[in-house]
Amino acid sequence: MQRLFNSIYWYPTLLRVLVAIICFAGALWLGLAYFNPAPPSTITIATGPKGGAYEFFAQQYREKLARARVTLNIRITDGTAENIRLLEDPRSGVQVGFVVGGASNSEQAPGLLSLGRVNNQVFWIFYRGTETLDDLAQLKSKRIGVGPEGVVTQRVLAAAGVNSETATLVPLTGSAAVDALHDGRLDAIFTALAPDSSTVQTLLRDPDVRLMSVAQTDALTRIFPYLVRLVLPQGVIDLEHNIPASDVNLIGTTNAVVVREDLHPEIIDLLAKTLVEVHGGAGIFQRAGEFPTPTDPEFPVADGAREFYKNGPSYFNKYLSYWTVSLIKKIIAVILSCAVLLVPFSNFVPKLSGWVVRDRMSALYQRLRTVETSMQTDLTAAQLDTLQSDLESIDQSANDLGVPIRHSDLFFDLKIHINHVRERLASRRAALPSEIRKVG
Repeated sequence: MQRLFNSIYWYPTLLRVLVAIICFAGALWLGLAYFNPAPPSTITIATGPKGGAYEFFAQQYREKLARARVTLNIRITDGTAENIRLLEDPRSGVQVGFVVGGASNSEQAPGLLSLGRVNNQVFWIFYRGTETLDDLAQLKSKRIGVGPEGVVTQRVLAAAGVNSETATLVPLTGSAAVDALHDGRLDAIFTALAPDSSTVQTLLRDPDVRLMSVAQTDALTRIFPYLVRLVLPQGVIDLEHNIPASDVNLIGTTNAVVVREDLHPEIIDLLAKTLVEVHGGAGIFQRAGEFPTPTDPEFPVADGAREFYKNGPSYFNKYLSYWTVSLIKKIIAVILSCAVLLVPFSNFVPKLSGWVVRDRMSALYQRLRTVETSMQTDLTAAQLDTLQSDLESIDQSANDLGVPIRHSDLFFDLKIHINHVRERLASRRAALPSEIRKVG
């Protein structure tokens, strides 16, 4: 084996093979970098109005993504409608956004994928006055402030006959809507906020403001499949002061985190992990583990997110950093690609080896043929010595070839022919007169 590597032939051959493999792997790496680039280190999420629940969640996402050295930029918007527009525009720089259930779907906004529903979105209807309201139709002739998710709220109100013709719908939300309710410019507000938001907590404790308990919640969830019935239990906000004083029937929907379909799969996996950490706990309107969901009634769920919710993080993700796993996956992809492309050629290697051995031996046979041809003429002792020297050189070159075991037949055929010529040379020398042999 040592002779094989010391051979004057095999050294350049092995070097060429090694260089070819390195160049091939390098080209494959560059190809993967072009067609499957590394995940981005910065992404942007479209949230909603300043101070809203969406911004609150996005800030939690940013803190957790920072641990993986991924920067999350938060873009404040007017709500779902603007978020959808930004996600559909490849020049907006937005890759992730919040979408409230019922506002859009894959037919209206193709090219978007869901990472699942992440929480219940409650629709609160607060109103002023001593009259108890429990029917949406009672809001007719009222001045109503509708929140940023006006598309959904107006559909719900319209189902009860409350529209721009039967009521005054004012596009106010947040603190502006609360102020308008307090100073009498609005009779009611229909808003979508988190239960622990300061606005909701303040309104629930305001003695001059009442929360509507909607009697038709079951009917509404049948009419609008994206709606859900929620119950705010008696005393859950403030047990000491019994707020609310009785169970309150509310309508709501579910929020989804939606991404562009061209978002890098590694980022989708990282976002899925983040959503589980932020939304996986229990709350007033959800059980632990209920969110995020592996299904979405309006958008197709990204395969990576569904797989993560089903099986959890991969073995590598449990023990290695996000970027390390990304690098390992690329290395494995290169190795597997090399194997897939090189294995079919493995059957050609023995044939190639045989061809190379025959090519090298052909040169030795040509030299041997020259010696044999020279023996056809009358030769002096000195000429016979020269031919003998050439023959021994051919024999040594054959030994130095380091012919693989699988081609031993070629090697021994050459040795037999060399011995045959050697015997003929000996016969020619023996045929010379004794005095010439002595001179030679």
